[in-house]
Amino acid sequence: MAKDDYYVIAYRILAYLYSCLKKGERVDINYIQSETDEFPIGRGYWEYIMRHLFEDGYIEGVMLVPICGKDAPGVKLTNGVMITPLGIEFLQNNSAMSKAKDFLKTLKETIPGL
Repeated sequence: MAKDDYYVIAYRILAYLYSCLKKGERVDINYIQSETDEFPIGRGYWEYIMRHLFEDGYIEGVMLVPICGKDAPGVKLTNGVMITPLGIEFLQNNSAMSKAKDFLKTLKETIPGL
């Protein structure tokens, strides 16, 4: 597994959103953006991940915006972005998520405070 593996990035996003939900804290949208220290991936790959997390029902508070000349819509996060109950289940029970969690623990790169 690599730091930019789909499941590693998805795990970090979902774990952060779940942590915010449990603590009753507002999600810092800037924290989960692409091309940052936390998520050093390109915008297209980030949009792909966020679009699928949304379409698969794991997160809410995402707007898919049609963009002229592109096959896939763009992704806009709203202030209401959060993990769904299905996302919590996926985070806790999916074997790929478990492997991503173990991988990140070895790197000590999970979400700060988790």
